[in-house]
Formats: sequence, C-alpha cells, structure tokens
Amino acid sequence: MRLEFLEAGEIVTTHGVRGEMKVMPWADGPEFLTGFRRVRVDGTDYKVQSCRIQKTCNLLKLEGVNSIEEAQQLRGKTVVIYRQDAPVDLIFTAELIGVEVISDGDCIGKVTDVLDYPGNKVYEVQGAHTYLIPAVKQFIHEVDLDKNIMQVTIIEGMRTDES
Repeated sequence: MRLEFLEAGEIVTTHGVRGEMKVMPWADGPEFLTGFRRVRVDGTDYKVQSCRIQKTCNLLKLEGVNSIEEAQQLRGKTVVIYRQDAPVDLIFTAELIGVEVISDGDCIGKVTDVLDYPGNKVYEVQGAHTYLIPAVKQFIHEVDLDKNIMQVTIIEGMRTDES
C-alpha cells in the first residue's frame, strides 16, 4: 500500500552553529536524501535549504532552523519525506508490510517483515504457513502497491515449516 509519508532517517546531532543537522539515513545510502526539496520533522513541514553527504550521513539545513539551539530541539526526531516526491517505481520497505502475496493464483499470506541480508532482502510472509522469499526477480514477478498485491513463485525450502 502506498503511504503518504515515509520515514527516511533520524537527526542524530547538530553540525556547526548555523542550524545544520547530521541525519543518519535509513535508505540504502545518503545519496537518496539529497534529492528532496521538502521534508517533515515532528509534524512540521520544512523547505530543504541544503542537503549534502558526509561519509555515511547527510548534513541537512532546513529553512527556519538557523541556530545550533533550534537544531538541537530537533535532535532525535525522524525526518519524513512525502511519498509523492519520491520516484514512482521506487518501493519502500514500509509499503510492503501487509501486501497480499499471490502464488499460482492463490493468496499464501501477507508480508509481515522485510529482512535485510547482505546478498538481498528477504520477505517474510505469514498465512497458513510462513514463507521466506528472497527479493530477487527469479521469485518476485510483480509488486503492485495500488492493488496491494505481490506475485511470486514459491519453491521447495521457502516454507519454513516444511520437513
């Protein structure tokens, strides 16, 4: 299901004295956050004045946050992006939770978790049985967030309660 807002990272500390903040991004890398012109923090909308990469984090400067004291007030808060500002073909983990999973025309359950392993992500699907499905093209054929469905192929070994 497409969400209106998506959590993108956490403000972990301030940077300098002019209101810039260090953000730990929750995306695949810090490059992702540099493409947004507006964000929401603690229920308030902000225009992004600048967002640059520093190692594995972002340095974020928001309009209206002009001092270290103002930036400090946002420390520990979550940076949220608008879904409509993100690429349409990009699928976020949060949007997959609750998606119905279809295999050979039958609903086998819903996605309950997305496990992040070094090789690829793995979708945990709960229904009459529990499945662990690698998020690769060989098994995931289609994800339609508007219809809230995922078409998959199940092979032996994916069902966790198989003997």
